[in-house]
Amino acid sequence: MSTQTDAELWNTLSGAELIQAMAESRFPQISDINDHIGQIITAAEPGRVEIDWRPAERLCNPGGTVHGGYIAMILDNAVCLAASSTCEHFMPMLTLNLNIDYLRGVVADGRYTVVGTCLHPGRTRMVANAVIADERGRPVAQASGSVVPNQAFAR
Repeated sequence: MSTQTDAELWNTLSGAELIQAMAESRFPQISDINDHIGQIITAAEPGRVEIDWRPAERLCNPGGTVHGGYIAMILDNAVCLAASSTCEHFMPMLTLNLNIDYLRGVVADGRYTVVGTCLHPGRTRMVANAVIADERGRPVAQASGSVVPNQAFAR
C-alpha cells in the first residue's frame, strides 16, 4: 500500500478533500495557531466545514470568558476553510470583511462546534458564514465574511 506525500496531496486533492485529509491527520495543519486556540477540523465537504473547538483558559479575558478576538479568529478560520473547500485545489484565503454577532459568553474548557458554510463560491470573491454552537446546540456567535484566494499559493 503506498501513501501519498504531502506535496502529492497538495497538488492532487480538491479543497474539500485536502481539508478532510487534515481532519483525518493525513495532511498537516496549515498553521500552528490551530493548536494554540484549540481548533480541530472534524469534517469537510464542498462548501461546508466542521470544527471542534475547545478554548483553553489562556484565551480568556480578565472577566473570565474567552476574549472576543479569539472568537473572531475561529469564526474567520471557519469562513476561510468553507470557501477553500469549494476550490479545485486547496487555496488559503485572505479575509476582506468579517461581520460578527456575539450572542452568548464562551467559557474556557467548554466544547463548541463551529460550522462554516460557503454561500457564494465566486472565482475572485467568496462569501461564507460561520456559527459557533455550544454543547446544547445554542448559537454563541456567528459571522459572515467575504474572502479572496491568496494568489501566493496559486498553482
